[in-house]
Amino acid sequence: MLHILGPNFWTTLWQIIITYVLTALIGWDREREAHSAGLRTFPIVGMASCGYLLILGVPADGAAQSRVLQGLITGIGFVGGGAILKEGSTVRGTATAASIWNAGVIGAAVAMQHYDIAVVLSVLNLITLRLLLPIKNWLDRKGMGPDI
Repeated sequence: MLHILGPNFWTTLWQIIITYVLTALIGWDREREAHSAGLRTFPIVGMASCGYLLILGVPADGAAQSRVLQGLITGIGFVGGGAILKEGSTVRGTATAASIWNAGVIGAAVAMQHYDIAVVLSVLNLITLRLLLPIKNWLDRKGMGPDI
């Protein structure tokens, strides 16, 4: 049965699991805050990004890898755009949309075996969402406007 799965099955599985965990943490944060995208969206975006690049194989053709990355950037931007909600003069969801884009980069980094980049992006994304939220809320109360 293992020969049917391919010689890189366990490596590929591990990469997808790493992507899943790193992006699910961000999705969990967004879910806790009741945003339009959350626990399901983030891991799916990350895994899909990882999967598209893993399909290219190792070592990947540089031109093909570039085209896939360009498509991912565009496609994930479209998904992120769906997380942005406009209510009158208020715009919400930009941090969630940016985090969705980051989830795609995390998946791509893992697929390209840049685990350090993936971990740093995930941690900094969580820090930005959690630790900067009180500062953002304080600025909003001071009348300096919402984050758009």
